[in-house]
Amino acid sequence: MRLTFLGADHEVTGSCHMLETCKKVILVDCGMEQGPDIYENQEIPVNPADIDYVLLTHAHIDHSGLLPLLYKRGFKGTIFSTYATSDLCEVMLRDSAHIQEFEAEWRNRKAKRAGKPEYVPLYTIADADSASKLFCGCPYGERIHLADGIDIRFTDVGHLLGSACIEVWLQEDGVEKKLVFSGDIGNLHQPILKDPAHVETADYVLIESTYGDRSHGPKPDYVKELTRIIQETFDRGGNVVIPSFAVGRTQEMLYFLREIKAKKLIHGHDGFKVYVDSPLAVQATTIFNKNMYDCFDEETLALVKKGINPISFPGLSLSITSDESKMINFDDEPKVILSASGMCEAGRIRHHLKHNLWRPESTVLFVGYQAVGTLGRSLVEGANEVKLFGEPVEVKAHIEVLAGISGHADKEGLISWIQGFRTKPQRVFVVHGEDQVCDTFAACLHEEYGFTTTAPYTGEIWDLATNSRIAEGNQERIVKEQRKNAKAGMTVYDRLVETGKRLMRLIDQCKGWTNKDIAKLADQIQALCDKWEK
Repeated sequence: MRLTFLGADHEVTGSCHMLETCKKVILVDCGMEQGPDIYENQEIPVNPADIDYVLLTHAHIDHSGLLPLLYKRGFKGTIFSTYATSDLCEVMLRDSAHIQEFEAEWRNRKAKRAGKPEYVPLYTIADADSASKLFCGCPYGERIHLADGIDIRFTDVGHLLGSACIEVWLQEDGVEKKLVFSGDIGNLHQPILKDPAHVETADYVLIESTYGDRSHGPKPDYVKELTRIIQETFDRGGNVVIPSFAVGRTQEMLYFLREIKAKKLIHGHDGFKVYVDSPLAVQATTIFNKNMYDCFDEETLALVKKGINPISFPGLSLSITSDESKMINFDDEPKVILSASGMCEAGRIRHHLKHNLWRPESTVLFVGYQAVGTLGRSLVEGANEVKLFGEPVEVKAHIEVLAGISGHADKEGLISWIQGFRTKPQRVFVVHGEDQVCDTFAACLHEEYGFTTTAPYTGEIWDLATNSRIAEGNQERIVKEQRKNAKAGMTVYDRLVETGKRLMRLIDQCKGWTNKDIAKLADQIQALCDKWEK
């Protein structure tokens, strides 16, 4: 019973873990790293053709995005997921492949002119379509016999349509163990989806920690805040541009916008238009409607029973073709534009930013997590200028963040979920969080709540039968990549704080210096402080 940590360990994206047991090789998630040059994906240390199963917690690309590549390299096993996750992956993996192919075409045009070698896409649409045929949809709550000694069950955790934690029962050589992979745990009281369900027993738990060091705070009045932003922007004559993840966040925003329109909360701009400019978001919205009875919460189903579509309303336009997308920016009336990607790294949102970032009357509203190194993170942290399509664009638009809206549980939500176990697991592995957050949350669970915790690094291997570490993870990999990307991913303020910390460490080491060296350093620091204080 070996568990190997392959991704999203001391980092947020690229979830992948490998379980070797009962003569089977199982991957739990096979996600893509997101954000430019943050980390490279860890190679899976077995031949993909030797992998028997993939268990998928949910459809987000940082959990599912390398499945087509796995197929391309020889995997022909079965991918187990919930029905809704299977439906979403069919369109999301195809969309990801389209982006890979488009990027390759764009790079190769430049490479050809420069005499550089051809760039090959990570995988193709054909690979994505073939991978989608390997899915086996499963219901929530049903214990499924996978193979001799292996059973699984999917339990709703309210993060995304179809999202689940996965319970895995193992029996090998007289040893019985149960693992629970949390996947991404949803926030409480989200629109549309049910709250996360609890699991009662486990020997080992892998728990995400995206927001393991912070609280979302009191639940904001999303409708009130969104109404304010739209009203102020429309009164200035601008557009509200919302970079939104096509699956999940877009549907939540439609839910709020339907209520705003139904209650006529926007004054002086009756019948304002809302554009969803993302073919993937349009397809995902259809899948939401298909799976509503399995996944929607009671409040949302009550609307459905009254004949109200909770994510549709008059004035909503769905843009699919590129021509329809281009026409949005020829419409001079103030409007709301929802477009992917949510971190502004690809897709049609970049065109809408190009048309609106320089306009002081417009607003760019962020409604989701922005990873370090992404364009979205730069805008949220106050960038004055960004590059789009190779050209500098001045940032004059209002940049807003809808605080508290997150598909991830905060620290309190994560603690509530882990405390749902009747007895404490033998060990809790803290994963899927930024470097320091993993360590901080693991320490919190251990020191304040009595759990035995480990925050593993990529490459770490554990023997589950004996609860012992077989191989250390690659901590140095994280350190090197952090140094490489720190400057690009930090605000000026963050860099100043980090420099101050390094300076204090340097001063602590001065005990062995000569007085002359210390005086020289003091003079340099004093001169720098005098310069900036002026």
